[in-house]
Amino acid sequence: MGAKLYVGNLSYDVQGGDLEELFAPMGTVKSAQVIQDRDSGRSKGFGFVEMGSDAEASKAIRELGGQEFHGRPLTVNEAKPRESSGGGGFSRNSRW
Repeated sequence: MGAKLYVGNLSYDVQGGDLEELFAPMGTVKSAQVIQDRDSGRSKGFGFVEMGSDAEASKAIRELGGQEFHGRPLTVNEAKPRESSGGGGFSRNSRW
């Protein structure tokens, strides 16, 4: 298990500091961020929290998953590694 957690179903008014406060009782919070839309700057409704250890991350998943926060039940699970988008900008049907 990794110590980086995905936190979903966030209210749009939640900030990184709110996540840090929520997760602090579970252990050391290395980082907490809410992902924002690039164009509007508005929250996308999810974020990531990095805990100090795998044990702390497991505790956070157990205790905070499904808990109501700012009027919404949280989704908390292990963050999956970001997948490469493939890049290149060419489709299979591109002609040179």
